Amino acid sequence: MKFVGVEEVDFAKGDGLVPVVAQQAATGRILMLAYANREALERTMDTGYAHYFSRSRGRLWRKGEDSGHVQRVMRVQVDCDGDSLVYVVKQTGPACHTGEESCFYRGVKVRKRKKPKVREEDGRK
Repeated sequence: MKFVGVEEVDFAKGDGLVPVVAQQAATGRILMLAYANREALERTMDTGYAHYFSRSRGRLWRKGEDSGHVQRVMRVQVDCDGDSLVYVVKQTGPACHTGEESCFYRGVKVRKRKKPKVREEDGRK
């Protein structure tokens, strides 16, 4: 794995924020999606615990600061464009504020697709 410095993460594209996917280290399961600014990433790297920036509260927060359901960060990965992160974590308790293990516990119903009409004159769709 190639490593880059915090300064190579492109916070400018997202007005100072980058999306962060939290992934369970043991299973690879996606736990949640949040956002980080430079300070949140630096705090994460310094402490080993997941820090994010709350867009609704307008402030930095440590995952689990109220619930105790902390995320111990094993590694941080950055995508090819430098504008998205993955925190690979050991999750304590549920990751979702609803009490679910993952925030991604619901699916989207797939619509039934209509079969394409076949044109009678040449048998093509």
